[in-house]
Amino acid sequence: MVRVRYSFGSRHTGRIENIKKQRPKYPDVMKEVIRISDIVLEILDARYITETRNKEIEEDIKKQGKKIIFILNKADLVNKTELEKSLPKDLKPYVFVSTKTKRGSRDLRDKIKIESKRIDLGEKKRVHVGVIGYPNAGKSSVINLITRRGVTGTSRQAGYTKGMQKVRMSEGILILDTPGVIPESKYSTDAKMSFSEDAKVGARSYNDIKDPEDIIHYLMKDHSKEIEKYYKIEAKGDSEILIEKLGKEKNFLKKGGKIDIDRTSRIILRDWQEGNIRVK
Repeated sequence: MVRVRYSFGSRHTGRIENIKKQRPKYPDVMKEVIRISDIVLEILDARYITETRNKEIEEDIKKQGKKIIFILNKADLVNKTELEKSLPKDLKPYVFVSTKTKRGSRDLRDKIKIESKRIDLGEKKRVHVGVIGYPNAGKSSVINLITRRGVTGTSRQAGYTKGMQKVRMSEGILILDTPGVIPESKYSTDAKMSFSEDAKVGARSYNDIKDPEDIIHYLMKDHSKEIEKYYKIEAKGDSEILIEKLGKEKNFLKKGGKIDIDRTSRIILRDWQEGNIRVK
């Protein structure tokens, strides 16, 4: 049997060497969370459901007979009615939430309580609910939404959570938070597109991307209309034109009057990751 390995988000998620150093630590944490959890919440970005799913871990959870509830976070950035028409058939049960607007908090709590009542605890006193997802998918924010208090640290920096955290939701339900996880298959030497996808969904912070202009080129392929509209710049889908015009507008110049491509690209990527550029 082939052993599936995982790489986890860190403060420098774009640096492969740092990720490799952490491999011995986090896989054990994830395995332990899945082992002791009765229910697992997989936090997905509602804008990029397919990109933020981890099918490898989902299969492992199902093999252990554990229940998965899919949490579609950042629902304030999508058209829920339209999105539901194209949701994958295996994405059930699911709950739309927005940690920013508090939308869906009651639905999520009710769903957890309903599924918890179906668990045969045996000698256990509490139902354990594990929380997994990509770095920066909003796991800690979702937990704070569930518990109705800021008990778990949050950050816009991908990979903020460093280890398992236990949070009480109610008398009989305990929530388990873990670091974000990215499938190791995305760290191959020729996986430039995978790095772009991770930056797109925020799994790699705009601060840590090596070549942010490449990510902007990738984003413009599918979302040039929304990006150009946000900046009120006509670029005809060309990322180089967008960066050039925006750099001049913001006066991001280097010696000789040349546009600071790196700085301008990071501004665009920051606005994208923080949800300022809406896609609905």
